[in-house]
Amino acid sequence: MFRFSIDGEDWILRFSPNLQIETDEKQEIIMSLRYIGNQLSNFPHGDAFIMFSKKIGAIVFEVERIPSFILTVSNIIEEEHWYIQDTTIQLKRKL
Repeated sequence: MFRFSIDGEDWILRFSPNLQIETDEKQEIIMSLRYIGNQLSNFPHGDAFIMFSKKIGAIVFEVERIPSFILTVSNIIEEEHWYIQDTTIQLKRKL
């Protein structure tokens, strides 16, 4: 579990117990959150989002706001497990 602040809001980052990830991967996830910045405050309680990392893959986050601001990394999907049915879909590269 890690604590961080964005736009005056104190957040907790936790990892689902079913994930087996190394410390350096956790650090990469923490560092990648700085690209979201103040957009994190736009996600309501119960929402989820995906962040793509070249090193790790697709990182699935779940947002909780009650009783505290908590982000949970619920899953990580390696790139070789991505299946894009519609080839016209463009992934957003930067927030």
